[in-house]
Amino acid sequence: MVTTGLIQQSNTGNNQKNTLRLEENIRKVAAKGAQLIVLQELHNSLYFCQTEETDLFDLAESIPGPSTERFGQLAKELGVVIVTSLFEKRTAGLYHNTAVVLEKDGSIAGKYRKMHIPDDPAYYEKFYFTPGDMGFEPINTSVGRLGVLVCWDQWYPEAARLMAMRGADILIYPTAIGWESTDTPEEQTRQKDAWNISQRGHAVANGLPVVSVNRVGHEPDPSNATGGILFWGNSFAAGPQGETLIQAPSDEEANLVVNIDLKRSEEVRRIWPFFRDRRIDAYKGLTKRFLDEEN
Repeated sequence: MVTTGLIQQSNTGNNQKNTLRLEENIRKVAAKGAQLIVLQELHNSLYFCQTEETDLFDLAESIPGPSTERFGQLAKELGVVIVTSLFEKRTAGLYHNTAVVLEKDGSIAGKYRKMHIPDDPAYYEKFYFTPGDMGFEPINTSVGRLGVLVCWDQWYPEAARLMAMRGADILIYPTAIGWESTDTPEEQTRQKDAWNISQRGHAVANGLPVVSVNRVGHEPDPSNATGGILFWGNSFAAGPQGETLIQAPSDEEANLVVNIDLKRSEEVRRIWPFFRDRRIDAYKGLTKRFLDEEN
C-alpha cells in the first residue's frame, strides 16, 4: 500500500509564491501520511505555452538545478518521494518538458522527458520542447517502480503499455489541460470525459493503478488571441480495473490523499490476463505511421 498525495493547484505569475504554496501543500499531504506526492505539469509557473515568446526560455533550468535542490531538500526532510515537472534546459537551444522524481533521501531517483509534444492553439509546446529521448523507462524508488509520463502522453496507449511492459507498478501523469473560452458546455463535458476515460482505460488494459494530477483555474492568454485556458482540475487516482479511488473538483484547488494497493495488480492480471493473450506476432503494423492497402 502506497499512501499517495495529489496536489491540484491554481498558479499565478509569481513563481516564488507558486513554489512556496507547493511546499506548504506538500507538507500538508505528508502530514496526512503521504509517502508519494505528485505535482502538476510545469508547476512552478503559469502554463507559458499559450504563446510563442523567446524570452520565456529564461524560465528553464538545469537538472540538477534550483528546483531539484529545493524539492529534494523537502523530500529528505519529510521522508517522501516527490514527482516534479520542470522546464529543463539541457544546453543552449535544447529544452525539454521533464518530470523528475526525488527520492526520500533527497537524491534524484530518475527523470522522464515528455515524448509526445502537442502543437495546438494555446498549447504551442513544440516551440519550447524537444521530444524526449529517454524512452519509456520506469523509475525505481523506495515506493515502487514509477511509470512517469506527462500530459499529452496520456492519450497514447502505446506509452502506457511500454511502461507496463518494463515493469511499472503505477502510471503517473503530471498534467496541464483545460478548456478554451469558446468551448460549449457540451464540448467541455466531452473533452473532460474523454480525458478521464482514456487514462482509466490505460489502468484497465495494463492492470495498473493510475495517478493524474491536473492544474485548475483560469490562466489568460497574454496575446489575447484566445480567451485563455480554464484548467479543469479533476485530478484523480484509479485502481487497476479503472475504478476511481479519489477525484478532485473541477473548479477549486485540492490536496488529496489516497491509499493505493500496488499488490492488486497481480490479482487483477490473474483474472484479466491481457498480457497472456496479447498477439505480439500480429502487431508489426503499430510501428508504422498509417496502414493503407499497399502496406
